Amino acid sequence: MSHPRVGVGIIIPDDAGRILIMQRTGTHAPKFSIPGGKLDLGETFEQAAIREVREELDISVINPRVIAVTNNLETHAEEGVHFISVILLAEAFEGEPKIMEPHKCLGIDWHHPHSLPEPHFDASRLGVQCWLQNRVYVG
Repeated sequence: MSHPRVGVGIIIPDDAGRILIMQRTGTHAPKFSIPGGKLDLGETFEQAAIREVREELDISVINPRVIAVTNNLETHAEEGVHFISVILLAEAFEGEPKIMEPHKCLGIDWHHPHSLPEPHFDASRLGVQCWLQNRVYVG
């Protein structure tokens, strides 16, 4: 690939202050991560977040808003795949999260954002750090 691609990651908090974390499987970043995926052509970041969460977890996120951008250089060094990720925060969600793509996800659970499970996808870790520190980018 001769240029970076664009992804989205969505932080979905619950009433207890935990965030939804997925255990991804597959060839690209088989690690723990917030929900997310690739931005499709012609899509807004918010549309991509809503679509990805619906596809992966069968829930509806309410008012997702962009809070950060990450440059995923750790994954690039490990896999040769370079993504820029736009991180969104969901105000709320409707429905009960469930695994909709078992070939891409081994499990989902709620975790405290200060103690993320490892190994963790760099876009997700950086995005959560940005949220916790109220910053747009952490390098």
